[in-house]
Amino acid sequence: MVLSIYVILSVLCFIGFSSYKAWKYATMPMHSRLDLYPVPKEAGRAEYGGSYYEETEWWAKPRKVSHLGEIKDMLMEMLFIKKLFQNQRKLWWPSYSFHLGIYFLFAWTILLVISVAWPATFIVYLTSFVGIVGFILAFVGNVVLLMHRVFEQDLKKYTTPQEYFNLILILAVLVTGIYAWSGSMISGQAGQTVGQLISLQALEVGPALTIHLVLLGFMFFYIPLSKMNHYIGKYFTFHKVLWDNDPNLPGSKVEQDLQEAAANPPKTKWSAPHMNEGRDLNA
Repeated sequence: MVLSIYVILSVLCFIGFSSYKAWKYATMPMHSRLDLYPVPKEAGRAEYGGSYYEETEWWAKPRKVSHLGEIKDMLMEMLFIKKLFQNQRKLWWPSYSFHLGIYFLFAWTILLVISVAWPATFIVYLTSFVGIVGFILAFVGNVVLLMHRVFEQDLKKYTTPQEYFNLILILAVLVTGIYAWSGSMISGQAGQTVGQLISLQALEVGPALTIHLVLLGFMFFYIPLSKMNHYIGKYFTFHKVLWDNDPNLPGSKVEQDLQEAAANPPKTKWSAPHMNEGRDLNA
């Protein structure tokens, strides 16, 4: 029963911590504007990197914004990691395998819940297929990414101990999951375990699955508080930094945000060496 409560609590904490991080990002002071083009929401101009600044007296004309183009570009990045494909093709293959495997494992979890309420034969087989594919893709991608960081000198220079820990933690969850779930995925026993969790029953599991669930629960606690929370931050960095080119016009929200930021300057010191000689950041 303790294990059941631990797993449920870890999932709730994952949702709660993720929501808290999203709120923190959303309420941060206004970022430094980049105005780097192309900006996908520039209707009719995104294809060639144009801007509303091309218009004479642009400040007096209504802006044409394409939210569809913006959503399309965001989905390409979220679902296919487009920027990595364009710039680091060698790393894209294992990274996409890893992320696609995670998407499959999320789908597997949802299907497990569905199979509890509707244990039809085709649902059970579909659930097993999705779970097996997810574990394989995530495992292969994780191992190859780890090998890149271990053996490639360019990546080793910039890889911190935390990044090794992140990959090894996920690998441990995947390996224990493959070992613990391999038989139960085929037989449909995985759905029964999920049913016990949902109904807050004591879990009837062996040592292998216990270790897996403990590691999985720890990962749910840890991910939102680590740099792996980019699944939240990516919206705010792309949408709010790279693509935020709203004009600073009198009475606009941009002007209000700038005035608010100017009225509340940062009060912490910067730890960079050239700023660490007794000088205050605001001096």
